[in-house]
Amino acid sequence: KIIGLTGVVCFLLWALMYYLMSRHAEAGLLWFGSILLVLFWFFIVAFFREPRRVKIHDAELVFAPCDGRVVVTEMVHESEYLDREMLQISIFMSITNVHMNWVPVGGTVEYFKYHPGRFLVAWHPKSSTENERTTTVVRTPDGKEVLFRQIAGLIARRIVSYMKVGSKVEQNSVCGFIKFGSRIDILLPKDTELLVEI
Repeated sequence: KIIGLTGVVCFLLWALMYYLMSRHAEAGLLWFGSILLVLFWFFIVAFFREPRRVKIHDAELVFAPCDGRVVVTEMVHESEYLDREMLQISIFMSITNVHMNWVPVGGTVEYFKYHPGRFLVAWHPKSSTENERTTTVVRTPDGKEVLFRQIAGLIARRIVSYMKVGSKVEQNSVCGFIKFGSRIDILLPKDTELLVEI
């Protein structure tokens, strides 16, 4: 939808440039503007891409909710909903990563909340609690609770989430989108075996 709309806007801008500049023999400027519009459209296509993913369902595993780089693994006290010690993994998404987000475990959405907030850089330690974000808790069929947060950053100022309390979700199904780079924190039971590293 965004890609198509951007394509239409770029085409209309190009048509307007062509109309205004071709009358005044500004061919060099027209070519320059055309190249900029094409590059901008390719950037939007690359950023909002949604590649096909192999959906794996394995109740023994917790999958990363996003593409990116692991920047933090630490024990934290989760105080918003679960009120207990948990293992936090933070994943930073650069503007070159796919920005779709996926449900890390299958189960039932037990808690969801949107938090308005600031727009600190995504790797800032306080971004987890002060930035605009959503918090989702999924309870697995065996009773484990997994919390993940979509966190807006300095550039990413729009979070889209499809989570609704009480809904059943499949592991690796799309749960939302963060526009233009950011971060996701995933909090797991403290005895979870970690298979990733910084």
